[in-house]
Order: sequence, then C-alpha cells, then structure tokens
Amino acid sequence: MRILVLGSGAREHAIIAALLAEGGHEITAAPGNAGITREVETVRVDIKSPELVTEFAVDGAFDLVVIGPEAPLVAGVADALHKAGVPAFGPTKAAARIEGSKSFAKDVMARAGVPTGIDTTATTLDEVRTALDAATPPYVLKADGLAAGKGVIVTEDRAAAEAHAEQFLPDGPILIEEFLAGPEVSLFVLTDGEAVVPLAPAQDYKRLGDGDAGPNTGGMGAYSPLPWLAERFGSEQAFVDEVVETVAKPTIRAMADAGTPFAGLLYCGLIVTQSGVKVIEFNARFGDPETQVVLPRIESGLADALLAAANGTLGSAAPLVWRDSAAVTVVLASEGYPGDPVTGRVITGVDEAEAIEGVRVLHAATGAGEQGLTATGGRVLNVVGTGATLAEARERAYEGLSHIELLGGQSRTDIAAKA
Repeated sequence: MRILVLGSGAREHAIIAALLAEGGHEITAAPGNAGITREVETVRVDIKSPELVTEFAVDGAFDLVVIGPEAPLVAGVADALHKAGVPAFGPTKAAARIEGSKSFAKDVMARAGVPTGIDTTATTLDEVRTALDAATPPYVLKADGLAAGKGVIVTEDRAAAEAHAEQFLPDGPILIEEFLAGPEVSLFVLTDGEAVVPLAPAQDYKRLGDGDAGPNTGGMGAYSPLPWLAERFGSEQAFVDEVVETVAKPTIRAMADAGTPFAGLLYCGLIVTQSGVKVIEFNARFGDPETQVVLPRIESGLADALLAAANGTLGSAAPLVWRDSAAVTVVLASEGYPGDPVTGRVITGVDEAEAIEGVRVLHAATGAGEQGLTATGGRVLNVVGTGATLAEARERAYEGLSHIELLGGQSRTDIAAKA
C-alpha cells in the first residue's frame, strides 16, 4: 500500500514505525523530521492546505493518507482528499470540531447522554470571575479552540486561573469545568462512522515534573496496558467494553444524527471517578504520547484497519492482532519547555539507546545540521521501551534515556512507576 502520513512529531513517527513493521508498504511523510527522514521519503508540503495536500496525494497515486495532527483536520484536508477520491484517515472539517471546539464537544456529549463534568462557558474576564466565584478549587479552565495541548489549566490558585483565562480569551471562549477526581485513561477508537474498533487503553502524564508537579504540557510520557483497571472493572477489556457502549457508540451516533458523521480516530480522554467513567475531552486524531505506546503493541492489521475506516468498510475488516506485551515511553524535552523552549542544542546518544533490546527512539522535534542532530522544539524525543511486562518495558525505556544527552533536557523519572 502507498501511504502518505501527514505530520512531523513523535506521533507520526510512531505511526510510520508501526506501518513499516507490518511490511509491504511504501510510505512518504510530509514534512517529517530528522528521525523520520532516516526511515522513509519526506517531502515539504503545507499540510494545512487542502489544495496542496490533495494535489500531491493525487499526483503520487497514494492509496491512503493518514492525517496525524489536528490542524489539517480542522482546515478541511480530509474533505478535499475525499472529494478527489483519495481515502483519508481522519474526520471532515465539520466533524473535527469535536476537538477544535470544546463547547461543540460538550453539546455532542449532552445530545449523546455521555457522562462528563458540569461546565460554564465564558467570553469575558468578568464572566470567568463570576464562574470561578461559583466554583470550588481546584479550578479547571479550558480554551475553547486548539491550543497545542497548552489550553488547559488545573490549579488551586485563583490568580493563575484568571491569568490563564486572560491569555486565551482573545482567541475565543473559555470553559470553566467541574474538577473530576480520579486516574485518567486515554482510549482510541477507530470508526468509519458506524462500526467501532477500540484500541488498547493507555495513560499519559501531562504535568512537567515528577509526582505530577509543575505546569501542564503536551505529555511527558505514557504506558500501556493498564493493569490497575482490573481492580475496578474486573478486567481491562471490561473497561474498554463499557467505554465503547456508554461513550464511543453514543457519540458516533449523535455525530451522524447531527449531519456531521465522524470517521477516523475518536480519542476519548477519560477519568475514572468514584461515580463512574466520565469524559474529560474528545480529540479527532491519535493522541501524543499515547500513540507511541499503543501502536507498538499491534502485531498486524493496522494499515488495513485505517483504510477500512477511511472507506467505510471497517465493519467487515479483519480484526487487529495484538502482541502480549507492554510499552512505556519517556519524553525528553528542551530546557524552558513548556514555556519558551531553548532550541538548537545538540543531541547525542540516540544510536546507543537504540542498540538496547526493546528500545526505540521516536523523534518529535529534531533537525539535522552541521553539528549533527539538534533540538528544534519543546518535546524533542520519545524513548520507547517494550517488553513482556510493564516493569521490563519501563526499565528498557529509562536505560535507553540514560544514553541520550541534551544540555538542559527535562524528563520525568516516574513514568509507569506506580503501575
């Protein structure tokens, strides 16, 4: 299969790595990064331009386009590809609003009867202050639109909550939400608008520092599977089944009923509260860094499933084959992240890390120059360890990370420790 993967992060590197592991595919990435370039052809195309992406996909006779980030989806890239007859894995512009607008997502949840937290929408700072007066800390505020994983704050500090609102209000409304206590779980669901195929659950770590200290980030690590789910639900599969029936299927039906059918990947951001599973957010694409630990556990069938979701035949597609394994990823970030990351610094030790059994280094923000590999953004690398158990996978991930040097680099030491 000729596959075009859009994006430049570790999520896209993970998708490409999983497709290459299946064998038999010819893959091109746009624009890719320094790590992806070492494995497949990369091209420079404006991936937020529906016209340019479609022209390139048609000229290249691609069998499938996999859209990684949210921005091309919200820009309508999938719409243009479908119109040109090119199968695209990712929802239409209208359906991608489930991620592009938090208030739209809340409306969908209300129509679908999906359990979630109570929220208030504010469009001015005075409205934010009124909502905060009625709320009990910790305060949860979310920018309504896309914010590259930085639009959410959870804080006990009233002044910090107001400052967050002031920062994002110029771009649109702010949602002030009920704080939901409990462990978070991410569950990806493939869908063609009718059929639903869940992947394995994962848990990510949003805070910068150990023990969930520091500011929110795009994600500092993740692991899969989640053995602790068995204590609450009897088995991990029972949890997945419950989410599919109470969250995924009702949401997909509500989207179809509203004239905005959703086909692609529905990312269910969940929290396991004392009163049951509730939705924190929906995304319209693979999550990062959870993708980096979910996809290595798939042995075969990924490309066929993505194509079936794109062309409406997921219900008759062959089931995915899973490995009986575990995966842990640890993110290496630049100094200054998530605020103003220091870029341009040299990275060494990647080859040494990948020489370790069960270790794979996925590139998130890297470039290649005269000095060698350099950091070009905030989250730079994902060191992924796989093994028969979570303990083995975690040990390998951290052993791999120990070989990599980046001046001022930041990483957590507690990813998957409790699990």
